[in-house]
This record gives sequence, structure tokens and C-alpha cells, in this order.
Amino acid sequence: MSNQYHGSCLCGKVKLTVPFKNTQFSACHCHTCLKWGAGPFMTLMYDGQFVVEGQENISVYNSSQWAERAFCQVCGTHLYYHMKDTQHYYLATWIFEDINDLQFTTEVFIDKKPTCYAFANPTHKLTEADILAMAAANK
Repeated sequence: MSNQYHGSCLCGKVKLTVPFKNTQFSACHCHTCLKWGAGPFMTLMYDGQFVVEGQENISVYNSSQWAERAFCQVCGTHLYYHMKDTQHYYLATWIFEDINDLQFTTEVFIDKKPTCYAFANPTHKLTEADILAMAAANK
């Protein structure tokens, strides 16, 4: 079963409605995410289409050959990481105001995480090699 959850950027020019089936979120410690957001990018995974209001206010940055990152061009809020040529999205967790019972379950690129911080939550931890192996298996 899924629920409709509503999120928005800081200025409210972009609004998302996403029918998440679960509320498990992850943190990415890769160099690009750390540089993009000055910290780990915490996301809810979603496969499929969702409703976007204010699409004209979204800028998309092609961060690699396989993925792009979207943000509000007015206030700069990070919205999502999207795998090109798929409907696979990692949506910024904290833009959704009405999600309850969030579960922090996974950390990726754990071998790239700076040593100066650590989360207290027990999480499933995947290295860069783990992620690359999973990507190769899904081709």
C-alpha cells in the first residue's frame, strides 16, 4: 500500500506529490553528494512517476553519464538524484513534511565517508565496490 506524500522546496515554488510505498531512507557519502550538499545526501527511493508542480522552476545538472541532480532554481533546495533513462529517483528526505515513521536503514559509499562524523543508528552499510557491483548486475 502506498500513501501520497507532499514535499516542497524552501521557497514553495516546486511541490512534489509522491506515492511512496515505504518510508525507509538512506544516506550517501560519495564525494559528489558531499560536495553538492555539504554533507551526506539523505534520500527516499522511488521508482515511477510522481506529480511535480512548478516544473519550470527546476534546474537539472547532469552530474555523470548515468545520473542527474535536480534543484529549485529559485531557492536552491536539492530535490532529487535521478538515474537517466529510468524512473529511478532518490528524493531528498527532508522536503517531505507529512511523512511519519521514517526508518534510517542504509548508508552507501560508506568507505568514502569522512572520519569526522558517524550516525548512531544501526544501518546496512555498502561500499563503493558494493554499489558498482549492484549497478553492473542490473544492466
